[in-house]
Amino acid sequence: MTSTPRFFGTLADRTRLRIVNLLARGPLCVCDIQYILEQPQSSVSRHLAHLRAAGLVEDRRDGMRTFYDLTAWESGLPRGVLETLRRELKADPEFGRDLESLELLKASGEYHKQGKLPSIPRGRISARSRPRFGASSRPRPQRTERVQR
Repeated sequence: MTSTPRFFGTLADRTRLRIVNLLARGPLCVCDIQYILEQPQSSVSRHLAHLRAAGLVEDRRDGMRTFYDLTAWESGLPRGVLETLRRELKADPEFGRDLESLELLKASGEYHKQGKLPSIPRGRISARSRPRFGASSRPRPQRTERVQR
């Protein structure tokens, strides 16, 4: 477990709190966290790296996917903080939407369960589309033919 100031410093970021709120319901794939938070993979990975460096989450690779889970939250101060977070964050609209999105994701069959083969994205599960992996959101430049001299 990390020091108390570092523990609270790590949790002082809203996005990291949103991630902890989601992981308090069980392990999640980075792609599922990215989808729920509607943030780029690089941003989500950066926040997960902060949480991992503080010893608050652990990661596990399963093929091409990385799953994250809470760690070192079972005793003392972290346990009390986690219980309080789970109870209090439900009242915040943004955190509540995150939990609703998680439930929709699980119900849709698009949820990547740890230890199971990942499902293939099948389109829309709500008003938002699931991110496509390997595809860039930027348009690709058009190929032009080289002029030979």
